[in-house]
Amino acid sequence: MKVLIVDDELVSRKKMEVLVQSLGYELLVATDGMAAWEMWQAERPRLVITDWVMPGLDGPGLCSRIRKAEGSRYTYLIMVSAKTGTKDCVASMKAGADDFITKPFIKEELAVRIQVGKRILGFETRDLVIFSMAKLAESRDPETGNHLERIRFYSRTLANAMAGLDHPSKEITKVFVENIFLTSPLHDIGKIGIPDYVLLKPGRLDDKEFEIMKSHATIGFETLSEALKRYPRADYLQMSADIALCHHEKFDGTGYPQGLSGESIPLAARIVALADVYDALVSKRVYKLATPHDMTRNIILKGSGEHFDPQVVDAFRTCEAEFIKIFTQYKN
Repeated sequence: MKVLIVDDELVSRKKMEVLVQSLGYELLVATDGMAAWEMWQAERPRLVITDWVMPGLDGPGLCSRIRKAEGSRYTYLIMVSAKTGTKDCVASMKAGADDFITKPFIKEELAVRIQVGKRILGFETRDLVIFSMAKLAESRDPETGNHLERIRFYSRTLANAMAGLDHPSKEITKVFVENIFLTSPLHDIGKIGIPDYVLLKPGRLDDKEFEIMKSHATIGFETLSEALKRYPRADYLQMSADIALCHHEKFDGTGYPQGLSGESIPLAARIVALADVYDALVSKRVYKLATPHDMTRNIILKGSGEHFDPQVVDAFRTCEAEFIKIFTQYKN
C-alpha cells in the first residue's frame, strides 16, 4: 500500500518517513500541499498523512480536493497538527479527514492510526472482492440480471424486520445485518462448478441433471470453507459458507443437500431461502412468466412452517412493500 506523507517541517517529516518505512509501506513524500495534490493525482496512494499548516495549499484544502476527486476508490486521510482544540479537530473532519492527531506525535500512536486506516481500506476491498466473486458465478447465466442486488437488499430488509418482531432472535445484531447484506450474493457461488448443459438448460431438468444442479450447494460451501480455514476469525466467511450450503434447505426437513430442519438450518440461510424464492417467482425467465407479487405472497405464506421459517415469513409480512420497491428499483 502506498502512503503519502505531506509536511513542510523537516524534522517531523523525517520522523514520519522512518515510521512508515519501518511498517513496510511504499513511501511517497511531499513538502507542501500543492506538490502533494499533484503527487496524489499521479500515484493515487490509499493513505495520506498530512500536516495542517503549509504554504499554498494547507492540509484541510488538500483533504477537500482529494475527497472531491477520489471517486469510488477511497483514500484514508490522517491530519497531523500542532492545533489541539476541539474546533480544529471538527474542522479537519469537515474538510474530509478520517483521523486527527496532534503534534508532537507519539510514534506508537501514529502507527496504530495507520493500521486502523489499513483495516478500513481492507473492508472496502473485501466488499468488492466478495461481490466480484458472486458476479463471476452469475455471469454464466444471462437470465439472472440484477438478481444479486435484489437478494442482498431483500435479505437485509428481512433481517431488519426480524429484529422488530416480538421475541427476535439474539443472532440479529447490527453485525449480522451488515454481514448478510455483504454475503448473501454468494449464495449461488457454487454454480461456477455446474456444467453449461445443466445450468443453462431452458426447460425442466431431469432427475440426473437435478442431482448435478443440487451439487452447487456443496461446491459453494467447500470453496468458501477453504477461505475460512485461512481466515478463521472472518465471521462473514462463516455466514457465506452457511448460506451457500443451506439456502435450499426447507424448514420441514425436505430440502437439500443435508435435509436439515427447523433451527438446525443457519438463520442467515433461512432468510436467504425466502429472498431467493421470492425473486425467482417474481422474475421473468425464458422458460416462465413472472409471477405477480400477490400470488408470490400467497405461495410464501402457504409455505410457512414447511418451506420457510415461520418467523422469517412473519418478517416478510411486515416488509413486503419494501420488497416491491426493491424489485422495481433493481428490475432487470
